Amino acid sequence: MKIGVLALQGAFREHLQTLDAIGVEGVPVRLPADLGEVSALILPGGESTTMRRLIDRWELRGPILDFAEHGAPLFGTCAGMILLAREIAGEEEPILPLLDVTVRRNAFGRQLDSFEGELSVPVLGDRPVHGVFIRAPVVERAGPDVDVLARLEDGRIVAVRERNVVATAFHPELAGETRFHRLVATMASEHADPGEGSGRRPHPTRRSRTPR
Repeated sequence: MKIGVLALQGAFREHLQTLDAIGVEGVPVRLPADLGEVSALILPGGESTTMRRLIDRWELRGPILDFAEHGAPLFGTCAGMILLAREIAGEEEPILPLLDVTVRRNAFGRQLDSFEGELSVPVLGDRPVHGVFIRAPVVERAGPDVDVLARLEDGRIVAVRERNVVATAFHPELAGETRFHRLVATMASEHADPGEGSGRRPHPTRRSRTPR
């Protein structure tokens, strides 16, 4: 099994290193053809506006949406969460509207306001997850089919899952945290071998290639 990491900009190297640490082969994804080699895709943190432009420049938008429609897991961290959101506060047009959430960019302030903290993520076990927040977004609204995986102490949502799409406002890969990557690897394995009699359903939020 191979897991792709969108390698256009941002912290993609750290994700590749984390995959290596858990014994999974990571593949840099830069062109649509690269998606044919992988069973899941990670969208790293970085500059979401720059990543948006590069996704369109290399004609990756449609292929990524098709990849998700066929049930392949996607995992977005920080800017990756913004790329996956159906709605971005401030009326910025979404690019990969696969998560029924509204996110706000830079919800915690500028680079100097970056912080780290321990988070309860029950789906990953009892041990807290150490999160690194760098100019991080926050989820202001989660749709009815979205599972909230983690909140800050003040109740703000910082990790979610909807079917085959997972997103965090923080960077687990910068904290030596591997459990989210292990979760995605498990999801990818289940997608590749869904079991006898089970079918692969398209992602429920996928309506067309044109974001609303």
